[in-house]
Amino acid sequence: MRQKNSRLINNPLKHLRPIRPEAPLKRTKFLYRTMAKLVLFDIDGTLIDPGKVGRRSVTKAFYELFSIKDAFAAIKMAGKTDIQIIKEALSVHGISSNSGIIPEILSRYIKILKTQVDTRTISVKLGVIELLNYLEILDGFQVGPLTGNIKQGAMIKLGTFNLNRYFLFGAFGDDNEDRNGLLPIAVEKFRKMTNINIRFSDCIVIGDTPLDVRCSKPYGAISVAVATGPFSHESLLESGADYVLRDLSHAKALELFYPHSQT
Repeated sequence: MRQKNSRLINNPLKHLRPIRPEAPLKRTKFLYRTMAKLVLFDIDGTLIDPGKVGRRSVTKAFYELFSIKDAFAAIKMAGKTDIQIIKEALSVHGISSNSGIIPEILSRYIKILKTQVDTRTISVKLGVIELLNYLEILDGFQVGPLTGNIKQGAMIKLGTFNLNRYFLFGAFGDDNEDRNGLLPIAVEKFRKMTNINIRFSDCIVIGDTPLDVRCSKPYGAISVAVATGPFSHESLLESGADYVLRDLSHAKALELFYPHSQT
């Protein structure tokens, strides 16, 4: 099925040999001079299957702090920022979010998350390593996370599989609790790091929810929706994404990722 403004990719490319785990992330002057695009990835449901480890950890944090069981049972988390999710739960349970409690909740959450995350509870999504390896050696591209996770949580999850080594910058849920405000933050962080100005139209946002698509739209960025999370391929076709994929295994076949491609 093909949707207006959405393109479906089915043809695979030849497999690339993975980079050695100890190989450093390249930061060459040549890369920065020829920089063309930023590729910004959501984490949960896009890069990794978190195995609900975040939900379990924040639920346990709420129980330890407030003696509330299953505090997030009625909360839909997909695509939201951590702080937004916590504020929703506080509201549901009649607890003020203006009392300075949120930093304490986040601190407890991180402490618990560290004990819960391992390769038995989470996994890397199909095609992720291949795509990241490809973009790492492709001139004119730089990658970073654009995620609702707070930075500490994101690093814990990504670090389980050494995915942190691909990313020099990113925008996180503690940079702005409104996901729609994260793209400008990512672009500004990149500018400060490299002294290079990137147009929003040269940003590619990849995620597994309509909220990932929505955060790219006000700025004219390119959106790639991938049906590896809680939303079906069919529902993502209705999200307004520029591209809709079933997973990331064939993502490098997109013309977006051709060397020196222009949009």
